[in-house]
Amino acid sequence: MKRSFIIFITIAATIASIGFVPFLDNEKGKVLLDIITKSIESYHYSPHSINDDFSKKTFDLYIDALDRSKRIFLQEDIDKLSAHKLSIDDQVKANSLLFLDESVELYLKRMANVDEYINEALAKPFDFNQDEYIELDEEKIPFAKTESELKEYWRKSLKYQVLTRVYNAMEVQVKDTLADKSFETLESEARTALQKIYTDWYNRISKSDSEDLRATYFNAITTTYDPHTNYFPPEDKANFDIAMSGQLEGIGATLQEFEGFIKIVQVIPGSPAWKSGELKEGDFIMKVAQGANEPVELMNMRIDDAVKLIRGKKGTEVRLTLKKVSGDIINVSLIRDIVVLEETYAKSAILTQPGTNKKIGYIYLPKFYADFNNNGGRYSANDIRVELEKLQTEKIDALIFDIRNNGGGSLSDVVDMAGLFIEQGPIVQVKGRKNSPEILADKDSRIQYSGPLVVMVNSFSASASEILAGAIQDYKRGLIVGSTSTFGKGTVQRFIDFDQALPASFNAIKPLGSIKMTIQKFYRITGQTTQLKGVVPDIILPDANNYLEVGEKELDAAMPWDVIPGVKYNEWKSGNKTWDELIKKSKTRIKKSDYFNDLEKYAKLLEQQNEETKISLNYAKYKEYEQKRKAELNFGEKYKSYKSGLDAHNLAIDLNKIEADSSRVSLNKSWLDQLQKDAQLFEVFQIASELNK
Repeated sequence: MKRSFIIFITIAATIASIGFVPFLDNEKGKVLLDIITKSIESYHYSPHSINDDFSKKTFDLYIDALDRSKRIFLQEDIDKLSAHKLSIDDQVKANSLLFLDESVELYLKRMANVDEYINEALAKPFDFNQDEYIELDEEKIPFAKTESELKEYWRKSLKYQVLTRVYNAMEVQVKDTLADKSFETLESEARTALQKIYTDWYNRISKSDSEDLRATYFNAITTTYDPHTNYFPPEDKANFDIAMSGQLEGIGATLQEFEGFIKIVQVIPGSPAWKSGELKEGDFIMKVAQGANEPVELMNMRIDDAVKLIRGKKGTEVRLTLKKVSGDIINVSLIRDIVVLEETYAKSAILTQPGTNKKIGYIYLPKFYADFNNNGGRYSANDIRVELEKLQTEKIDALIFDIRNNGGGSLSDVVDMAGLFIEQGPIVQVKGRKNSPEILADKDSRIQYSGPLVVMVNSFSASASEILAGAIQDYKRGLIVGSTSTFGKGTVQRFIDFDQALPASFNAIKPLGSIKMTIQKFYRITGQTTQLKGVVPDIILPDANNYLEVGEKELDAAMPWDVIPGVKYNEWKSGNKTWDELIKKSKTRIKKSDYFNDLEKYAKLLEQQNEETKISLNYAKYKEYEQKRKAELNFGEKYKSYKSGLDAHNLAIDLNKIEADSSRVSLNKSWLDQLQKDAQLFEVFQIASELNK
């Protein structure tokens, strides 16, 4: 907290030198450009010079973000914008947005052209007897040289999308003897559906304001430093806070844009929307009013603008005009409250196997959440402590801690959490750009759980997940099991809220948003960073992800791997004296397992098929290609019918809470069913059972 305060004060002093002017929207952009670059220069872990190399990287990242698929700009547009390729650094230093302004003007002009191409291409049937092909790998596609070439690319792209829809519909009809729509009818329906999709897409783009495209440009600038330094407009930061805390203030409904309307797609159990009984999935919100104020029409409003009107402080009233699925129009008054997103929190279960007497505890942690904005908020380390207490009342024989697909989160929580499994000692080292490494340690001698432990990871376990897995592995406190390695993110970020950092003289242009900036790298207690290399499990499980190009190493501007001196620590008292035989047994089971062998075949087939990027637009040839592809995948997909043999059930202490809510009952059943079908979890269950011996 102390460091954050210093950052705020220093930035305020630096930026205050700009002085106050009657800001226009473009002036707001210039202030943001200045504060972003000064913040990075002062506090980023590894700032680089703003020079021609910076210009090239920013240009490429920005163009890629605007038009990755090369469906909007012409080559002449890229050539025109390339006049700025070596001058973006000079513009940044001069606090100029010239390149941004020119690119936005050109982008919106081309988008209007694209809308015309789409409407023209979808206005008449496609001829699927022609022998032509489309390349789907955007890296192999150059920018179109002429408008007619771009128009032709869109024609082929839309033809391919119609082709896949018609083929899928025809396959359904083969299985449904009552369905008898002609090829021509299915083709017409596919074009109509695509027309709606692209009309909505164009409407969203055309409603983009200057802040949207400006944020894209600023993020091209920030990600030249590393992939995790990002600018967050105010709405994006609010959504990040919700994801981190698992809570929001509002009515508790998930919304989406649908043909110009705001549609309810989910009502969160326990929320004001759920308690009212009036809001249902499929309803449309037509108008919103704050208390007694006049209602505001939502027709054709951007989804984020609609959300701003609907969300609000706890205890305030919001009045909604709903169009029900039945067509009825009703008015509903709701009092906003704290909405808890239960699915973002830790939860536990008991795993057993018929015919054995082993009782294995299971904890699933989706992220290392923390509610820094609320003194009474939830923190993942506290929740894991509670889950461990509950599990131990069930007298478990061992524990499986599942952090697969956990992208990380709170650094302080992962340190506290690792401390639940050891007596005391260092957990991780963090190092700033100018400082000596700081050791973050568990200083509490209490051990919350001292029994056998297995931690499950995969290629998408990142950041805080890698700190936890690395510490458990280094202490030899438990076995790490999963993909060939974890994600490989070994950096620490901190948010700087520009509204807090700048003085009142800037109130005219607030809110300004925030920057999430890499200020430290973290290192295992052995001295090695997880950056790029991740944590390599003690036991590798076959996984489809093992054949995908995923991880930090695949990201642009990823920071390098390095080593610092290790620190002293005491390995867990029982160490790994009996693990070699256990690991050997697991490898033997995996090698003989039909499930893992089939999964391996499936993953390799996917890898091969992903390399086939040139596809025929002739229906007969496409059908032949799809049937061959499907036959190959069906051969590999045998693993999906595998029955694990696991039983999963809730802890006795949790049953009353679950059974008191019908929606929770349904979600809980789905989760337990998922655990019982998880063959990877079954192998880890066997490892944990033997670890107990």
